[in-house]
Amino acid sequence: MNILFVHQNFPGQYVHICQHFLKQNGNTVVSVSMNESSIPKTKGYHHYIYRPKRGNGKDIHPLILDTETKVIRAEACAELCAEIKNKGFTPDIICGHPGWGELLFLPYIWSSAPILMYQEFCYNVNGFDCAFDPELQPDDNDWKNSGRIHMKNANTLLNLDHATWNITPTSFQRSSYPKRFHHRFSVIHDGISNAARPAKKINTLSFEVNDDLTLTNADKLITFVNRHIEPYRGCHSFIRAIPKIQELQPEAQIVVVGKKKGVSYGKACDDGEWCDRFLAEIEGQYDPSRVHFIGRITYEPFLTLLQLSKAHVYLTYPFVLSWSLLEAMSIGCAIVGSATEPVREVLDHEHNGLLVDFFSPQAIAEQVDRLLSDRKLAKKLGRQAHLDAVEHYSLERCLPRQLQLIDLVASRAIGH
Repeated sequence: MNILFVHQNFPGQYVHICQHFLKQNGNTVVSVSMNESSIPKTKGYHHYIYRPKRGNGKDIHPLILDTETKVIRAEACAELCAEIKNKGFTPDIICGHPGWGELLFLPYIWSSAPILMYQEFCYNVNGFDCAFDPELQPDDNDWKNSGRIHMKNANTLLNLDHATWNITPTSFQRSSYPKRFHHRFSVIHDGISNAARPAKKINTLSFEVNDDLTLTNADKLITFVNRHIEPYRGCHSFIRAIPKIQELQPEAQIVVVGKKKGVSYGKACDDGEWCDRFLAEIEGQYDPSRVHFIGRITYEPFLTLLQLSKAHVYLTYPFVLSWSLLEAMSIGCAIVGSATEPVREVLDHEHNGLLVDFFSPQAIAEQVDRLLSDRKLAKKLGRQAHLDAVEHYSLERCLPRQLQLIDLVASRAIGH
């Protein structure tokens, strides 16, 4: 089979799928991206990089800026794909992430090739992440803000129109899309790596925070993970909970993973960085020597940190579910999660975790204290979280379903 993968940061969600097809004889895999591929060069695999030829125009209307950016990428990707076609490659299926615009014109390059699109999230004028946080987000009744959100979906809606079929990781994420498209969606998670498992010899593990501090299983470790420390992932609620956490558990060590500068989602801070802004709120109310912001770390130390964690906190707006939550579940962490979607899709209060009000630092601190104080409960919740993650979100469960869907779409058994 000939498979074309299109993803701005390939391989992204396609890493395991791509490797599967390359292990089979007779497949030709082509990937298109803006960056180099981490997939090793091998027989039957070809990677191409597209380069936009221009930037955004001057004086363009702000509400069109995002759409223009995606069209610029789409044009560059389409020109490259036309060259690939002229070299004799015709895909039996195109698997792509439409989020950055690259797929917009590909139906006009290979008109007969079915397209399976990876859909992450559709912005909504009302509900979901929009105006969820009244402290930090604009009023959703403001027509200008509603218009801005509506225009952000231009690329999404155009791609939905020519997708043969769609795949998304959670039912919540599917629910963000217009209902008229739901019947053309399959809900299948990407799959959590086998490496995310409980430690076999927990007492031999250690995590070096800095030259002066190495954590072991003897420490009361609380973990919090964001790609960037930002409100969309509850940084303000967690930081505001720190003084109360330390009052209840003065010996605890709090380790925060993620970049303090910039944002992955939502608006950038107007004055400096979000993390610094909220830390300034609690200055003088907490012991900073027991709160460690360690930035981004590589995968193996990240897993070790979670294996040592006694209480893992995950908070999010109603938005895309982070892999880190499912990895924490798979490892067997005792988790305090926000009672928001899509967290409630994977965590059930007092069954495999504890759920709290996203906006309540007091509740966050009390539930963290509960896990540190009641180790029997923490271990029970962690064991169940592990079992549920393996049953529903492990790579062994998800990859076969993904591959079956690709075969169905490629064979035109669905979507036509």
